[in-house]
Amino acid sequence: MIKLTSPFRLATEEDATILAQLVNEAGEGLAEYIWAKIAQASPLAEKPDPWDVGIERQAKMARDGKAIVLEAGGAPVAGLTGYAIPSEPEPIPADMPEMFVPLQELENTVPDTWYINVLATLPEHRGRGYGSELLKLAEKIAISDHLIGLSLIVADGNTGARKLYERSGFSEKDRRAIIRENWATDSRDWILMTKAISSKN
Repeated sequence: MIKLTSPFRLATEEDATILAQLVNEAGEGLAEYIWAKIAQASPLAEKPDPWDVGIERQAKMARDGKAIVLEAGGAPVAGLTGYAIPSEPEPIPADMPEMFVPLQELENTVPDTWYINVLATLPEHRGRGYGSELLKLAEKIAISDHLIGLSLIVADGNTGARKLYERSGFSEKDRRAIIRENWATDSRDWILMTKAISSKN
C-alpha cells in the first residue's frame, strides 16, 4: 500500500456505518440485499438487522486495513476498496452462489490488474470530483504494485458511474448477464471496464 496523505486515509472501525452506506451506494442496493440474505440465514432466533450485518462486515474490512476513505470537512464522504487480481486467478468454486458467478467470471479475465471493488461518494457530496480523485489514487496503487492496469465492474444501468469511468480512461472489455434473484434492479448486464497503465517499466 502506498503512503496515504490528506484527504485520504485508511478507514477505521468508527467509519463502518459510512463504509456500509458507500458499499450499498456503489452496488445500487445489492449489498443490502445480500446482507438481508445473510441475516435471514442466521441461526439466532431473533434475526439481526441487515444493516448491522453490513456494518460489522465493513468494520472487519477497516480492521484489516482494506478500506480507504476520502475526507472533507473532517468527515469521510467517499471511499475506495480494491485488490490485486493474481496472474493466475483461482478457479470458480462449485459452491459459489449463482448470483456471483458472472462477476467472478469477468474478474478472472483481467489478471495482473488492481480491481476496484467499491468506489462511491455519499449522495449529498457528489459532483465535487471525489470519484475522480479516488480513481487517480487507485492508479497510483496499481503502479506501486507493478500491475498492468485497473479493472472494475459496473451495472449497465448505472450511467453516471459509467460516464465517470469513461472520462477517466476506462473502456468496456466484456459483459455478462446479471442474475438478479430478488434484487430490485433495472440493469441487465454487468460491464467489465479496464484501463491500461504503464507500471512495469
